[in-house]
This record gives sequence, structure tokens and C-alpha cells, in this order.
Amino acid sequence: MHCPYCKLDGSRVIDTSHDTRGGVRRRRECEHCGQRFSTYERPVLATPLVVKQDGTREEFDRDKLIRGIRIACAKRPVSAADIERLVGEIESTLQTLGRAEVSSRVVGDMVVAGLKDLDQIAYIRYAIVYLKLDDLKSIRGEIDRLLEN
Repeated sequence: MHCPYCKLDGSRVIDTSHDTRGGVRRRRECEHCGQRFSTYERPVLATPLVVKQDGTREEFDRDKLIRGIRIACAKRPVSAADIERLVGEIESTLQTLGRAEVSSRVVGDMVVAGLKDLDQIAYIRYAIVYLKLDDLKSIRGEIDRLLEN
């Protein structure tokens, strides 16, 4: 492992912890400069291709999903860790499906369900685009459904 400070090779592991998705966080110390840093390892599992509504297929893009959720959560009290957790759960679920392809609708439904639990305003923002709520009456209907629960 190359030290991010002095760029030399050689560090020792001080501490190791595991997360629920099978990732490993290691706290390291450079043997040359003595600086400490963390590394994160996670297994690389195959994610299915996402089939869009127009029939095109593209690789699942974790960063694209994070960007979309961040836009919905802008200026809301939602931490970056919560967004990462939601995207990690979605990615993990897609990997465990064991399918080569999955509809973009499935991914969108997972995002909507996750945002509904995470932050209702972010959910409405995402739902306006995803569910094509194109008038105030349909938006009001979705808000009323949220308030009923």
C-alpha cells in the first residue's frame, strides 16, 4: 500500500474492522513517515446491466446514483453517510438478485422506497421527476399519501 503522504510503499495495519456489506476498513501507519491513514476494501461483485425505458443498456453506475440522490437531498439534513448507505443497500440488493439485467424501474423503485424512509422532502423531490408528477394536483396527492402514514 502506497502512503498518501510520502508516496512510498510500506505500511503496517494498526486496526481492522468489518461492515455489514462485507467491506473491510483498515487503519494503517506508514513505516517511512509515520503518518496514519485508512483504507477501505470491499468485494467486487458483478452488478447487472440496467435496462432503460428506451431499451438501451448501461452498466450500473454507483456514482450516477449518488449524484441523483444528492440532488434530491440538497439542503436537507441528510448526511453523506446516509446517502452512501442507501446506495450501498441498493447495489447489494441488485448483486444478490443474480440476474444479468435489471430494469431501471427496479432501481428507481428502490431509490424511492429508501428516500421515503430517509427524508420525505427528498422523496417528494425525487418522486416529482421519477413518478412524472407533472401538475400540482398529482404532487398534492403524493403529499397527502405521505401525511396519511
